[in-house]
Amino acid sequence: MTSINLADRGVDLGEWAASTPDAAEVFADAVRAWLDENLVGEFAALRGRGGPGSEHEFFAERLAWDRHLASAGWTCLGWPTRYGGRGATLEQRIIFHQEYARANAPARVNHLGEELLGPTLIEFGSDAQKERFLPRIVDVTELWAQGYSEPGAGSDLANVSTTARLDDDRWIVNGQKIWTSLAHVAQWVFVIARSEKGSSRHKGLSFLLVPLDQDGITVRPIQQLTGTSEFNEVFFDDAVTDSDLIVGEPGEGWGVAMGLLQFERGVSTLGQQVGFARELENIVAIAKSNGAADDPEIASRITRAWIGLKVMRAQAQRTLAGEIVSQAGAASVLKLLWANWHRDLGELAMAVVGAASLIGPDVTAEGAVNDITDAEHVELDEWQRLFLFTRADTIYGGSNEVQRNIIAERVLGLPREARQ
Repeated sequence: MTSINLADRGVDLGEWAASTPDAAEVFADAVRAWLDENLVGEFAALRGRGGPGSEHEFFAERLAWDRHLASAGWTCLGWPTRYGGRGATLEQRIIFHQEYARANAPARVNHLGEELLGPTLIEFGSDAQKERFLPRIVDVTELWAQGYSEPGAGSDLANVSTTARLDDDRWIVNGQKIWTSLAHVAQWVFVIARSEKGSSRHKGLSFLLVPLDQDGITVRPIQQLTGTSEFNEVFFDDAVTDSDLIVGEPGEGWGVAMGLLQFERGVSTLGQQVGFARELENIVAIAKSNGAADDPEIASRITRAWIGLKVMRAQAQRTLAGEIVSQAGAASVLKLLWANWHRDLGELAMAVVGAASLIGPDVTAEGAVNDITDAEHVELDEWQRLFLFTRADTIYGGSNEVQRNIIAERVLGLPREARQ
């Protein structure tokens, strides 16, 4: 297939591709072969595990899988080699995410570090920060959480009220974050805090790196509709972090935060769409088997879902190829497309399954669940989880309303929405 080991961390994939005929095909074959050879044994049971609504499943085992990927050189592909990455091209990164999704490989536990914070530190961080944190993201020995949303601000990042005060050689952080994914299993959190007293909106914010294992931080899981707790509320009561663990300059965290959000909607989106396509294919199979496909309304909704998937893919490819004038606007359009599409798919799944979709846990049998808060025992099927979890798709990562404001103001040049 190829004369070199593509999983070898010493290989610069970009340089290799430039000198290798049919490099894309060879790379895809290498990724596919490695996944086939390694998703076996103890890892075989992880296929399809840990997705939306099932983030609690096999966490320790999925962490071991991520570290297995790292040991074979398959983490942080797009990072420059001097930071422990592979120098992969955009095409190679897309191929990896697509093949990973096609293999039904388990959901990764290191997404926030590998896809968000790592690229942000490479772009904005100090040399000391890169040396301290990047190797531990590459080998998955430290996990990260994202401290953005707040109870009073929601997706309006510029309205955060968590404060940070510089006291000699450390920052003192006070406030509360909410919807903080994976904070209960992470060692660190990157936090947007207001560091200039009296400042407002996007001015006076700082981007801090804060250790979670300290007396000044309380992490409290939030139970979701699915009965699981993937995200949390995090309380900062005189929490501390070193004075040099600020990314960028004090008061200029808004630019760093916006840079990170651009990384959030990167090449992994195309891999996500492979998973969406699998969900749609399975729903179509059910519709054919139970006769739901004979209903003209359901058949029409399936057709619209298929068209929507093609539109999403085309938009993602145009965005990643740099064919969109406004990257901020393009990211918002793509978020609107996939979030609404996925929410509608959950509703379609309920319609296709029919009355059986309304049947929940057995509440009459001996030992039955009598309280939905008993998350350890609530059992939902795949389509119930999909329906319930996708209620949140249009909220997290920037709500529909926020995305539409970005498009209106930054792309169309419309007047800013009135704010109190």
